[in-house]
Amino acid sequence: MIRFINIGSGSKGNATLIYNEDTLIQVDMGLPLKRLKEGLNKIGKGVQDIKGVLITHDHSDHVGTIATIKKVPSYTALGNLPNVDCVLIPYEDFEIGSFRITPLETSHDATNPIGFIISSGCEKLLYMTDTGLISDKNLELMRNCDYYIIESNHDLVMLKKSHRPKALKDRIHSDHGHLSNADSSIYIAGVIGPNTKKIYLAHLSEECNTEEKALASYCKTFDRLGCDFPCCNIIPLKQREMVEGGDL
Repeated sequence: MIRFINIGSGSKGNATLIYNEDTLIQVDMGLPLKRLKEGLNKIGKGVQDIKGVLITHDHSDHVGTIATIKKVPSYTALGNLPNVDCVLIPYEDFEIGSFRITPLETSHDATNPIGFIISSGCEKLLYMTDTGLISDKNLELMRNCDYYIIESNHDLVMLKKSHRPKALKDRIHSDHGHLSNADSSIYIAGVIGPNTKKIYLAHLSEECNTEEKALASYCKTFDRLGCDFPCCNIIPLKQREMVEGGDL
């Protein structure tokens, strides 16, 4: 069974603990060590119990505090860290403990961004943030996961009305930026299946999005496309609060 604790998700820092009965791993480390330890305490673990940290890309909100857990083996694609314990090749599976992991190429203005499909027994979890689009190859691999942690970064109207510079707005909504609520919901509507239990919306912009708008966009898209999936099982992640998920 796959479980996770999202320590925080957003532009001010990201970190997620993912675990099953015998293996604990982490995705990204862009938050203070104190907050990570608070999450570990909830499951009776310490930093020494983390078998590996998977890094999605080299932006500081995802990797800025990794030096504070330097004894934990690091896994990422080429160029994302100056000193990495294991260089990952997209679409080549590897294992950490009882987790089987598939790195996926993503589309973001970073050195070599990746997402992950993480499998344990018969269950699969997708972890994908910081991408402006999702390729057909990834969509095929993403079908019928039990859990999705997927970016739903911005509401396009709020982004356009924000006081951000035009160049930044264009970058965010580009193919190498971030998924909007609408785009995220359309992608996920096309891949969920009978195994899908819950969808977790990640990396919500504090300035250009709200939990209510992200949820409303998903529910509207699912209704329009005839997806029979309960909106109560679509859960926004938070920047400053932990969210527990998976097979609780």
